[in-house]
Amino acid sequence: MVVIKKKQIGDKTYYYLGHTYRQQGKVRYKETYLGNKVPADIENVKKGFLQQLYKEKWFGLFEKIKLEYAKDLKKTPPEVLEKNLEAFMISFTYNTNRIEGSKLSLKDTALLLEHGITPKGRPIGDVKETEAHRKVFYEMLEYEGDLSIGILLKWHRELFGETKPEIAGKIRDYQVYITGTRYKPPSAIEVQAYILEFFRWYNREKSALNPVELAALIHVKFEAIHPFGDGNGRIGRLIMNFVLHKNDYPMLNIPYTNRLGYYNALEKAQIKKTDSIFVLWFFRRYLKECGTYLPRSK
Repeated sequence: MVVIKKKQIGDKTYYYLGHTYRQQGKVRYKETYLGNKVPADIENVKKGFLQQLYKEKWFGLFEKIKLEYAKDLKKTPPEVLEKNLEAFMISFTYNTNRIEGSKLSLKDTALLLEHGITPKGRPIGDVKETEAHRKVFYEMLEYEGDLSIGILLKWHRELFGETKPEIAGKIRDYQVYITGTRYKPPSAIEVQAYILEFFRWYNREKSALNPVELAALIHVKFEAIHPFGDGNGRIGRLIMNFVLHKNDYPMLNIPYTNRLGYYNALEKAQIKKTDSIFVLWFFRRYLKECGTYLPRSK
């Protein structure tokens, strides 16, 4: 987290931007001098400071992952690529639904999506939403357009049309709350304005930001708005992977077993209105999940 620090030397005051982070198991600190007063455009200064930090520590690694991933795709036979993608889809569908309370196990999900075997004793709603998620996931991969309110409404309607038709494909006009967090999403009358600003931000920044950073930011910003009555997490993780896939990066699966770290990073970012908290968590998670593409040092 970037903070403004003040140093008093004699009767003079000097200001710095400071950021503490962990690297290779060690706590490190970096700062930059602001001057004898805080600049009027301090938010832009913070943004530039963070971008430089990200560039130095993360972006080179992400670019290497992208390059090795591309090499891997080229040398892998098409039938194996298809099976690998199916395996990712099943794992991603299981985890994203399980995070939201689905009762289906990974085995249930695999049997249902691979072999059409409906698990016994599981809620029919969970079964239908699992099947719907597979359909929307593949549709997301094949979609050649860009993100818009229209495509988000379409995917949401397809995810929940059979199980929650009263909210499917509709921006909420009522207050919602998130279980287990102190964060309160915007009120009903604010949602439309926040959504419009969300897409203005996306269209302004999508070409300027590193795609992994863009994926993290689009997720944390979307979850903060919580524009739907239900299913915000699933849509948020779909559009996160849309950004990664569209930019030729490997997609990210957030495991159910790591949900507490995920929840905590989202909540802290939302409460403190500091997206970088979640962005840094996302960077570490991405490197952990996709770092297998990095060449091993000899």
